[in-house]
Amino acid sequence: MGLSKGDHLYLLDGSAYIFRAYHALPPLTRKSDGLPIGAVSGFCNMLHKMVAGFGKAAPTHLAVIFDHSSETFRNEIFAEYKANRPPMPEDLRPQIPLIREATRAFGLPCIEMEGWEADDIIATYAVQAAADGAEVTIVSSDKDLMQLIRPGVTMLDPMKNARMGPEEVEAKFGVAPDRVIDVQALAGDSVDNVPGAPGIGVKTAAQLIGDYGDLDSLLARAEEIKQPKRRQTLIDHADQIRISRDLVTLEQDVPVADAVEHFGLHEPDPEPLLDFLTRMEFRTLTNRIAEALDAEVPVAEVEEPPISTDSEGPGAERPWPEIDAQGYEILRNPARLAEWVAEATSTGLLCVDLETTSLNEMEAEIVGIALALEPGRAAYVPVAHVSGDGDLLGAQDRVPDQIPLDDALAALKPLLADPACLKIGQNLKYDLKVLARYGVPVRPIDDTMLISYALDSGKGGHGMDELSERHLGHRPQPIKELIGSGKSRITFDKVELEKAAHYAAEDADITFRLWHRLRPRLAAERVSTVYHTLERPLIQVLADMERAGIKVDRATLGDMSNRFAQKMAEYEDEIYELAGRKFNLGSPKQLGEILFDEMELEGGKKTKTGAWGTGADVLESLAALHDLPAKVLDWRQLSKLK
Repeated sequence: MGLSKGDHLYLLDGSAYIFRAYHALPPLTRKSDGLPIGAVSGFCNMLHKMVAGFGKAAPTHLAVIFDHSSETFRNEIFAEYKANRPPMPEDLRPQIPLIREATRAFGLPCIEMEGWEADDIIATYAVQAAADGAEVTIVSSDKDLMQLIRPGVTMLDPMKNARMGPEEVEAKFGVAPDRVIDVQALAGDSVDNVPGAPGIGVKTAAQLIGDYGDLDSLLARAEEIKQPKRRQTLIDHADQIRISRDLVTLEQDVPVADAVEHFGLHEPDPEPLLDFLTRMEFRTLTNRIAEALDAEVPVAEVEEPPISTDSEGPGAERPWPEIDAQGYEILRNPARLAEWVAEATSTGLLCVDLETTSLNEMEAEIVGIALALEPGRAAYVPVAHVSGDGDLLGAQDRVPDQIPLDDALAALKPLLADPACLKIGQNLKYDLKVLARYGVPVRPIDDTMLISYALDSGKGGHGMDELSERHLGHRPQPIKELIGSGKSRITFDKVELEKAAHYAAEDADITFRLWHRLRPRLAAERVSTVYHTLERPLIQVLADMERAGIKVDRATLGDMSNRFAQKMAEYEDEIYELAGRKFNLGSPKQLGEILFDEMELEGGKKTKTGAWGTGADVLESLAALHDLPAKVLDWRQLSKLK
């Protein structure tokens, strides 16, 4: 059906809007729970300003286009495409799903497609609409979109409120819009890691395209170029230049699922929009939009649990179900796991906890994966439980009705790596290191252990059991009840599946409750910066360092040890000569007898056991009186180094 003459389609580059909004405002958190909302606030204000200020160029149709993920078909063409881009800021990640929700709350289509960049989707809709005779405005300042400018298609820079047509494109690239791709292929792009032709910038590229007409003609006639260095660059890097052209060329036939005629612009429904703005605590914008829509501002409902304080005891009121197995489930088949993954993707929150065969994350094997979607609702994904004592070779029977580990990780990997879903855990560094061995990245993350440490570093331990008793008034099931201790201890894969599932699901449930309880305090107690900029970013850094380890040169250390031993022997001879006899230098008792009973040095003090004290502080004070204590200190230092 499409559009027709007289229609005006606006295509908003939502991904560019997000980063503009993020950098336009200082860090902002929601007062009720400390959730970062600076980008959401900026995005909503820009969206409202855009929709409310169209004037004469008001659109009839409008859609907001987002990038689905960082991986697209271009990475198959060139693996290093966009590889040098910095990672998304940690405080921006949890805001991405909220920005998508904001778009829908404003009543606007929220469009994204896996495997395609937002620019490709914009290109497809723009070309289709222009072919139907409609006018198209691309709301973005991204230079990559300038190749789309043509009769009926213009760009609008929302920050400068300036329109861009063929003249503005030529002023920037030195060529008309239909030759922008050729210039970009030659000049490359350091931001997106498009290689281009080394040493050739936009100005030179435009001159070459102007002289030879197009990129193919230029490469075919490269031998004619008079400048030797430029000529050789084009000859040597012709294939690289062609790959660069493929990277910068926007696809115009993306198989979009949403028809452009469904993007008709209309006044937003006040109820969902004002409800969203109220939950975000954007009071000024809420009141402004409520007045414009002639609607009542909804009363904010407190959805988060009350902030824990030292005065709160086990009986403090909580808006959650009791901690028991009623809301726990064993996910025994891929279809049910897929439903949980879909729900977590939708909500943008997931608590995750691994059960393994060892506390040594470098050799631990995954036995099961515990998940929680909300307090009181958790599940266990068994993957490697076994039964029986095994045969003569130690083999054991696999417990039936489990999801194979490879299948479980394949289902969870996209979610665990999804920047729009926050993964919550307790001591997540362990889980990150185990999952890294299986090639599964996890980001973004929140760690209840480190949140507790940032809040209450001097008020006790930060293990899950202790935090649960302190903040939730609940004593979790001890792991020893399942695996035993000492010689009778078993690994978790031998624990009865139903018992293991309850234990693991409870851990995930408790962790999610602790997150709800502790995280609001970060902002309230002014430690958000410490956690977000120091503690949390270091989790992945330390995990990577610990997995990599360090290289040790045994030969060098052996040589050092021998040198220390030789010097120690020299000190021993000097000490024995000063003492007048040999004794055990490693015995504080014998050293004390030499110093205070035989040499009768002053300043000695006896310990509770009746022996003379010979600690470093004692020897340092005696060193001014006699050479022997000073030599003993030197000997001890070398002994430690050896």
